[in-house]
Amino acid sequence: MKKIDISMLDELAAQARCSPRLRANHNLHPTLDDPLQRLAIAMEPDTLVLPHRHPHTCEVLFALRGRFVVLTFDEYGVVTDRTVLGETSRVVELAAGEWHAVLSLDAGGVIFEVKQGAYQPVSPEDVASWATGRDAATLNGWYARAQLGERFA
Repeated sequence: MKKIDISMLDELAAQARCSPRLRANHNLHPTLDDPLQRLAIAMEPDTLVLPHRHPHTCEVLFALRGRFVVLTFDEYGVVTDRTVLGETSRVVELAAGEWHAVLSLDAGGVIFEVKQGAYQPVSPEDVASWATGRDAATLNGWYARAQLGERFA
C-alpha cells in the first residue's frame, strides 16, 4: 500500500520551501512511463506555474493541504473559469487541451495531480505565449485577483 501521510506532507512542504522553484513532488507512480501519473506536489505561494495545457490528457487536481486558485483560459488568455481548490471546490478536472494555471495561496500547500501518462514535459507551444517572460510576482498577483472574463494586460 502506498500512502501519503501527514509526515510526508510536512517533509514535502519543507523540500518545496528549500527548492529554487519553491516546489517539490512525490510520485506514487513507479516510473515516468507509467500510463497513469499520480503525484503530490508541494507548492509555496511564490512558485510560478505558467499558463499551459496538456493536449494529450485531462488532469485531475485536489488539495491535500492548503488552498489553490485554479484558473482556466481561452486561447486569448481570457479567464473562462476560476475556483479556489480546498475552499470552494474539492476536486477539479481540466479537459485535455484546456489552458490553465494554479496559484498556491498557503505556505505548505500540497496538491494532488492525476493524469494519463507516460510523463511528457510541457512543450513550448503548450505554454501560453502571453505569459512567457513574465515574472512570478506579476503573474501570481494577477492570478490571485483575476475574475471570469478578464484578460492579462
